[in-house]
Amino acid sequence: MQKHRIFTTSFASVYPHYVTKATRKGRTKEEVDEIICWLTGHDAQTLAAVLENRTDFETFFDEAPALHPNVGKITGVVCGVRVESVEDPLMQKIRYLDKLVDELAKGRPMTKILRV
Repeated sequence: MQKHRIFTTSFASVYPHYVTKATRKGRTKEEVDEIICWLTGHDAQTLAAVLENRTDFETFFDEAPALHPNVGKITGVVCGVRVESVEDPLMQKIRYLDKLVDELAKGRPMTKILRV
């Protein structure tokens, strides 16, 4: 079975779109970074390395220190698909990230986005 194209796409090529989506709605790059680090366990230095090295999504999530224990609390629809029912584990992680960035852009408070 052939891998989905997003799996081999560099995270660095999509990252600016996450930032643009958030900043257009009055949020910040730092908030996007906080969401990414919360979800994946990356810190500012490892996230910067991922971006610099143009790491693909598959490697980005495979090498992530640890998904946050509250990741299961991320529910809802992204692009017409329920994130909690995505069968492919990697695609589900990507959709989790999409969902969190969507919530940020919609003005949801960080405490709610990070499931605190």
